[in-house]
Amino acid sequence: MTKNKCNIVIDSCCDLPYDIVESMGVKKLYFPFEMSGGRHFDDFGQTMTNEEFYKHMVDGECPKTAQIPIVNLTDAFEEIAQSGVPTVFLCFSSGLSGTFDTVLTVSEDTKKKYPDSEIYVVDTKLASIAEGFLVLEAVKQRDNGLTAAELAAWAEEARYFVHGYFTVDSLEWLRKGGRIPPIAAAAGSKLDIKPILTFDLNGHLTIDSLVRGRKKSLKAVAKLLNDNIIEPGKAQIVFGNSVSERDMKALEGMYNGEESIFVECEIGPVIGSHVGPGMVAVSCWGPDRRRQVSFGDRIAKSVRGGSGRPDDAPSMPPFADKPRTE
Repeated sequence: MTKNKCNIVIDSCCDLPYDIVESMGVKKLYFPFEMSGGRHFDDFGQTMTNEEFYKHMVDGECPKTAQIPIVNLTDAFEEIAQSGVPTVFLCFSSGLSGTFDTVLTVSEDTKKKYPDSEIYVVDTKLASIAEGFLVLEAVKQRDNGLTAAELAAWAEEARYFVHGYFTVDSLEWLRKGGRIPPIAAAAGSKLDIKPILTFDLNGHLTIDSLVRGRKKSLKAVAKLLNDNIIEPGKAQIVFGNSVSERDMKALEGMYNGEESIFVECEIGPVIGSHVGPGMVAVSCWGPDRRRQVSFGDRIAKSVRGGSGRPDDAPSMPPFADKPRTE
């Protein structure tokens, strides 16, 4: 942990490179997976490389994933509370896992035991490199001097400006993971259909479009990147792949901007268990995704007590570019 105004906790579903994670001064929690007759942890490729993991999949193994063990969460929050440093946990999407609810429960139990502890749990509503993108940007804001309360509020707003798009080479792994119906997977494979996937506002996977063929799917992802990125040529962009580096490089070559900072990631075992080899992904800052919800849904959200995406909502993510002084 660092000696900043706040600490940050992340989980391994953010799929960032190990060397970057190690340099950020954050606490890491690992998701488990079952493979080769044993239990392993998605520890950013330290005990099982991503190449080894995907080779097992190609050889016919079907890994199973699970939530972060509650004992690991309890121990982590105990350490956080005892440190006395305010902390923000940036958690894997509640739309894809029950982990967020468990983390929230453990956090509340910890705060009852340690009333003076200051712990915030943020549902990123993102996964994989889109979650990783938010983590990278949150670390910048922490280093700029945001307090834990400010950083949590920042993350809860900034997550809606994170755009993440990905495509897969085969629908079979999405079918095995229960993400798409078997009949849809069979028809899609027969027609060489490639889905372009993204995240909805609740952190669920949603299909942006369907195209035929790998080359067209990469072009479709590149178009979404070029159409939506804020400040092309200056912004940081995160790219990811699951043993498909050549296609990731091809996607990078389709980006229209210049002088951007590229961060390249390998998709880890937990996300990889559901997408399989051949995933290519990109994430960047983009316009407020709440503005893309249909007008009818906007009214419904307002009726239910939500914000309804007010017309004066900011069009850029909240930044704190200058260090704060108090």
